[in-house]
Amino acid sequence: MLRLIIALVVALLSGPVYAVDSYRFIHVTIETPWMIFLFLLCIVLFPFVLTAILHWYFANKKEAPQQPKNEA
Repeated sequence: MLRLIIALVVALLSGPVYAVDSYRFIHVTIETPWMIFLFLLCIVLFPFVLTAILHWYFANKKEAPQQPKNEA
């Protein structure tokens, strides 16, 4: 019974008006391919840039050689 009530409420609240209104958010313009390209470019290049920065940072941090402890 509860499932039927939930299904009726969802059916009443989901009208075609919301589908028409949501079209403006997915409208494709001439700038859309460039935005997708720039978004994917950032996603692809970010790991390489981060790897280069971390490699450069840790390459300059060399540990001093440890002195053996003399226990007398």
